[in-house]
Amino acid sequence: MTKEELSLILQEGENYKIEFKENVNTDFSKEIVAFTNSSGGRIFIGINDDCKVIGVSNHNSVKSKIQDAAKNCDPAIYVDIESFDTILVVNVPEGPNKPYRNANGFYIRNGANSQKLTTAEIVEFLKDEGRLRFDEIVRNDIPFKDVLDTELYNKYLELSGISKVLDTNSILANLNVLINHDKKYFLNNAGILTFSNNPTRYLFHCSVVCALYKGVDKVTVLDRKELSGSIIQNIDDAIIFLKKHLKLRYEIKATRRDEILEIPEVALREAVINAICHRDYYEKGANVMIEIFDNRVDITNPGGLPKSLNPKDFGTRSVARNPIIASLLQRANFIEKMGTGINRIRKAMEKAKLPEPKFDFGGFFSVSFNRFGYLKNDTASDTANDTVQVTQQVTQQDTMQVTMQDTMQVTMQVTMQVERLIECLNGEMTRDELQRTTGISNRDYFRIAYINDSLKNNLIEMIFPDKHSKNQKYRLTEKGKILKAKLNMKNLNASK
Repeated sequence: MTKEELSLILQEGENYKIEFKENVNTDFSKEIVAFTNSSGGRIFIGINDDCKVIGVSNHNSVKSKIQDAAKNCDPAIYVDIESFDTILVVNVPEGPNKPYRNANGFYIRNGANSQKLTTAEIVEFLKDEGRLRFDEIVRNDIPFKDVLDTELYNKYLELSGISKVLDTNSILANLNVLINHDKKYFLNNAGILTFSNNPTRYLFHCSVVCALYKGVDKVTVLDRKELSGSIIQNIDDAIIFLKKHLKLRYEIKATRRDEILEIPEVALREAVINAICHRDYYEKGANVMIEIFDNRVDITNPGGLPKSLNPKDFGTRSVARNPIIASLLQRANFIEKMGTGINRIRKAMEKAKLPEPKFDFGGFFSVSFNRFGYLKNDTASDTANDTVQVTQQVTQQDTMQVTMQDTMQVTMQVTMQVERLIECLNGEMTRDELQRTTGISNRDYFRIAYINDSLKNNLIEMIFPDKHSKNQKYRLTEKGKILKAKLNMKNLNASK
């Protein structure tokens, strides 16, 4: 330190990183604790509140008092003390093991003051520092036998390749989800989220909300589903919802049919896993949201980047907000390798020759995927039809041969919605019967995405010419029967 630097510090006075003390008194440890719980700082001994240098006599004795005060904190704090003319400068580093306390409690810096934390503030501080992790909290109010779903447990063992050499309690303990308290066993939150078939019974805020909107905002909801199963069930069901409502085209080459989703399933799956695995489960006022708009897909979770992860390191380093949940998903092969999910999203989009999604992290973390082919100036009706567009192409190279009574060459690209309708249509059925069978709740969406496009592509037909007839029913055309036969053959092969 130079005299010029000290002069400047005296002119500016105390602040978040600077504290003046005349001497080392009984509350001196409070200042050390506050700095080490914050961003570190310097305490100048021998300067009064008026920023006047009064000096310190007997530096060695005062240094000893400072060291004692620092070592008596919990955990002990190690400071560096330097002499400068008649004053002492105590350099307090930011602590690596927060929170720290003295005999009177926990303190942090608030502006130029050291502020004592209340009980509620201590809890929040522990959460922020990752010292009180949601997934580690033991639920000793719930007997684990009441929570554990045997089917989910067995499925998890199968996914993870874990044999049943050990008993159930030992396996769950090794997975860090079961705790023994006085010979009574309890699951922690990670265990409840993984092995209960209805974890929202105990953790009401842990559901995943999936929604399909008309247009590009949240005004009109076409379909909505709240997923309240285990984290693995929710991941699988979220992907089913996305595939149900996104465009799916087929590339048929000889006897092979490739299904190509408009946004790569690998990228969507990684984004969903990331949202469920790394959400801030302490935030009880928000859910993981999976939202489909005409122009994009947004996947959002409460909690931005973990405090210890610098934005510039995003995508290259991994900090698990919920390490037990992350470990469970990795064992079950839902996470390939910690820290690679974002990179896998980017590579999947690049391979599909699609733009990289937009990542946003503030209080929430979100991934936004552009939907291919959206036209900004479309009307709402046009956009809906664009979204569920059914196209046909017949080429010399890409044909499929379906032998029924006659041999025909047909090549089709259809959406999953149309395919579902064709599979469900048996004989003659009303629109209400078809809507119930396909499980779609929104009538307008069902009309546009299922009925209209199947009619336009001559896959189904009305039995009465008047489309408004109250007795109207639908049946497959010859072309629809061919497609249904092909789909049945595919399903039969898949079941073998």
